[in-house]
Amino acid sequence: MTVRKAWIVATAAVSAGAAFMMALVIGVYLVGGSATSGVGGAGRALAKGAVPAAYRTLVEKWGNRCSAINPALLAAQLYQESGFNPRAQSAAAAQGIAQFIPGTWATHGIDGDGDGDRDVWDPNDAIPSAASYDCQLASYVKDVPGDATHNMLAAYNAGAYAVIKYGGVPPYSETRNYVKTITTLAESFAAPVSRVDPSEQAAGAIYYAQKKLGTPYLWGGNGTADQGGRFDCSGLSKAAYASVGITLPRVANDQYNAGPHPQRSELLPGDLVFFSTDPNNSRAIHHVGIYVGGGYMINAPYTGAVIRFDPIDTAEYFGATRVTEDGAKALPTTV
Repeated sequence: MTVRKAWIVATAAVSAGAAFMMALVIGVYLVGGSATSGVGGAGRALAKGAVPAAYRTLVEKWGNRCSAINPALLAAQLYQESGFNPRAQSAAAAQGIAQFIPGTWATHGIDGDGDGDRDVWDPNDAIPSAASYDCQLASYVKDVPGDATHNMLAAYNAGAYAVIKYGGVPPYSETRNYVKTITTLAESFAAPVSRVDPSEQAAGAIYYAQKKLGTPYLWGGNGTADQGGRFDCSGLSKAAYASVGITLPRVANDQYNAGPHPQRSELLPGDLVFFSTDPNNSRAIHHVGIYVGGGYMINAPYTGAVIRFDPIDTAEYFGATRVTEDGAKALPTTV
């Protein structure tokens, strides 16, 4: 279904009061869409609160260590590896926030904070080591044709020899998927440098959410029959985007990384809007709604309330995400 057809169907399906809101949605969407020029290149600066405050300075500093990486890319790697958990340990014995295996750490771990030891469990060592390792890999493949960042990520996944052998990203599906995943995920950590393209699936997600207006809230609700079709906030946004073929994580603070982040003045209907008790930490996000235009969202607010329209401009407004199919697919299955 095209975006235009989806708006027509949605408008026909709602009551007089909701139809007024949908007309507002259409206007905002068309105006915003006509002014959109797309992302004009990868941004280097971090989006507000995208990285927990405890690690932001480290990521900003070491993310600029060489031209093949940037803070958003380094943040994407750390999120993909551990979800910023400094105590993470995998079944394959990968350790810490950057998930170094012991052999790689022994060779490439550095004393990032200058305290005399190299501790894989200490982000002050592990984050600098991750950036240093990326840059070392980039130096190994610096003479290979193609994008230096893509070649570095390919070397991280498949080894520098494979990148040199094939003259670029090797034809391994795992490696190509890894390069696409990290570069796509990096967009969700970067401050936008220009307007972000509207989502083709946004209209369908709003149409789904509108049909749920008046449904009672249920903590942990996914809208299943055994739950009486009830939702909580992130259950609603997950189901709305599932209705148009996009699979989002279950909780709000992970949904924040499902695409790039438009400015408040550039919001379009279908954007997810987020709320947090900590304005500097996306991991503290506790609520999400689906923007519909005019400063309003559809959301499942709290126990005792129903799914409804609410204003987004509150003290806890954190930011927004323009959900993309690739962005959602890039998210780790566990964080």
